[in-house]
Order: sequence, then C-alpha cells, then structure tokens
Amino acid sequence: MKPRYLALALSIFGMTGAAYAATEADLQRSFFPYKDGVPKFNGLNPGSVVSKANVEQFKDVLDPGMYMVVKNGWHDIKVGSTTSFDVDKYYVEASRKNLGKTKLGANNGDLIGFAGGRPFLEEPDLKDPRAGEKLAWNYKYGINWGDGAAIYPFYWKFRNLETGQLERTIKYNFHFLNLKHRVQHAPTPEISPNPSNLFRAIYVKVLEPQDLKDTQLLIQRYDDDQKLDEANLYLGFQRRVRRLATGQTTDSFLGSDLMIEDFEGYNGRVSDMTWTFKGTKNILMPFYNHNEMKLTDEFKESDGFKFINFGGQGQCFPDITWQLRKVHVLEAKPVSSSHPIGKRVMHVDAQTFAVSRTLVYDRKNELWKSWTIGKSHPDHHHPINKGTGIAIDDSFSMVDVQSKHCTTGQFKGLVDPKLTPPEMMRVQYMRGGN
Repeated sequence: MKPRYLALALSIFGMTGAAYAATEADLQRSFFPYKDGVPKFNGLNPGSVVSKANVEQFKDVLDPGMYMVVKNGWHDIKVGSTTSFDVDKYYVEASRKNLGKTKLGANNGDLIGFAGGRPFLEEPDLKDPRAGEKLAWNYKYGINWGDGAAIYPFYWKFRNLETGQLERTIKYNFHFLNLKHRVQHAPTPEISPNPSNLFRAIYVKVLEPQDLKDTQLLIQRYDDDQKLDEANLYLGFQRRVRRLATGQTTDSFLGSDLMIEDFEGYNGRVSDMTWTFKGTKNILMPFYNHNEMKLTDEFKESDGFKFINFGGQGQCFPDITWQLRKVHVLEAKPVSSSHPIGKRVMHVDAQTFAVSRTLVYDRKNELWKSWTIGKSHPDHHHPINKGTGIAIDDSFSMVDVQSKHCTTGQFKGLVDPKLTPPEMMRVQYMRGGN
C-alpha cells in the first residue's frame, strides 16, 4: 500500500475505532472466555501459595505491584480455582442487540451509536491506536453494581502499614444508580424525567464516627462524557452543601489513602485520560467465593452476614484466594498537567471488565499506591445477590507504598434497586437530613 493511502487508512481506522464489525463470535469470546478451558501456569494450582520463598517462579502471573508485595514479605497469595463469573444475562442480551452499532468519535470522549450493553466486543488489538479508549468505554458502561445497588454498610479502616496500628474506622452506606442504559430493573432503558441526561450517580453517607456523621457525597456523571461530573459534598457540622471543584476529586477523601477518582477502580471520565492498551495476559486476580473465605466476627449484622477478614503486613491485605484470569492491561495518563498522578496501570478483568488491580504512579513515574478490589461470585455471597450476574465488590486494599500506610474496606454489597431510589441522587436529598 502506498504511504499516503496507508496514512488515510490509519486515519479512518482511528476515527471509527473499528477495523471490522463485531460478531456473535466476538460476543461469546468477550463474555465467556473460559468456555473452552481456564488458564494454566506451570506449578500453579488451586491450593498453591505464592510467597517470598517462591515468588520468582510465579513472577509472570503477578502484576508488578503484587510481585513487590510478595517479594517484600508483606503478604502471601493463596491460589483458588479459576471460575467463570457469568455476567448478567440482560446485559449480555443488550450487548447482542446493539452488536457493532457503537463507534468512536473523532475525539477522545466522543461515542457514536451506543445504546446499551458492552460497547466494543472485539478483542483489543495492539495495532489499533485507539484500543485503550475502547476498553475505557467498556469499563464506563460496564456492569458494576448493575442498574442499582448499595453497600449497606461499608467499613473503612486506616492503618499504619509498618505497625498495623488502627488509626480510624469509618462506617458508610454507598448507593449506586444507573439512570440510563438500564437493562433489567424497571424502568428500562432510562429513568425519567432525566432532564440533565445523567448516566449514573453515586451517593455516600457517613454513619460513624460522630465527628463525620451525616457527611454526604453525591457524584453525578453525564452520559455526554465531554461534560464535567457534578460532585457535591454535605458536611453535617456545617449543615450545608458545597460543590466540589474538579481538582478536589483527586484529594484524599476524608483523610484516607483514596481519592474520589479511585472509587470502583476508576471514577472519572474517559476524556480525563489518554488510554493505551498494553496487552492481554493471564495473571492472578482477587476473585473468589465470599462464603468460602475466612470471615471475621468483628461486625454484627442482623441477617448474620460476615465480612472478609484482613491480614498480612499491617493487616492491610484481604484474606482471600486469587484466581488466574484473563486480563487486559490498560494505561491511563491524565490529560491535565495539574493532576497529582503520573499514570494508572489498570488490570481489567476480561470477562467482567472490573478493574480489580491498579497501580498508581506519581509524576516521577515511581509506584505510589497499590489498589486491590476483591470480587466475590454473587452466587456465593449474600442470598439477595444469587443469580444476579453481578460480580460483587467485597473487599479493598489501598496501600500507599511511599508513606507506608493503607486504607482497607469491608463491604456488605446488596444488588437491590429498592435501596437506591432515584430521589436519593438529587442534591435536595442531601439537604433533607435523611
């Protein structure tokens, strides 16, 4: 091909974001990657333990952050069986209905023709200059928490990584609601009225301790990715709502090691980052069956639910098993030069599109934080989650490797839209003293 025609072809490829239309075969590979078998690695079997003594043998199935954790002797990884986390059938069907209709626009953050489900079903290709952007869209319009759900309650602990000293515990309720592109729970596909054309919203309320009680956070994300998110914070002791400036979503949230942008793995717009697909590999990921783990009796729930226990260095690591899973490695670099991080390296589970392992680097390109979100199979968790096809956020660990500090999370996640009514996602609700 002559150079000028090659350049034109690449330009068209980059603009449309598709070399060919996705097919049913692509859908099957995307949602059922273990249909013909699960990944294997020599010497790694269910029941194996990856420790400081043998970490070099298994370096290739660890992301760099977990390799560092194990090599330092901070935590050993217990290996479980790789299992299929079958995705909600209604979401799969929406993806099939809209097969091949979605295209990338001319600019990062522009999407054309999207109407629900997983936007891009074809395998990412290193030769595609916008493959990373497609993965980012798959994450944005992913299945995390479904149409509506809550973490009810949610415990965060702040600890010293070196000593394990517990500095603070915060008890929250978190609520999630999709206002558009709903696939299962009425109304579908959209809650109306929705005059602002919001895609999704997150509402957070602090229950304990007393000095933070009634602090509330509301994040509203537009369907138009080019529009800045709305974030509002209600401070109970001030009894007023204030709108957060864009930069405040990258500040420490209530003194923790997390920023608002870290929520759910990545809580930002596609257009906030430049995206690069770095390849697909099989690595150990924090996927497990909650009811088969060693659970803690620390918190008492009326329904008998027990939370994931923590151990390792500083009690900063969830006591769970990890699965060898197919993962897309996605690099995200902030568009804004004032952003406090240099890049995120996100390990995206190829079946669920959950971002369960992220490495956050500072602006000197040195590892700053290691971010883990443990996922439980819904059929082995709270009874209300059985059959939902929603991989349940069940534990988290954010380790600041530079300051030797961590924030951990223990979830009681419930896929129950009744816990998250639409009126909860309005600023007026925060002022109502609920």
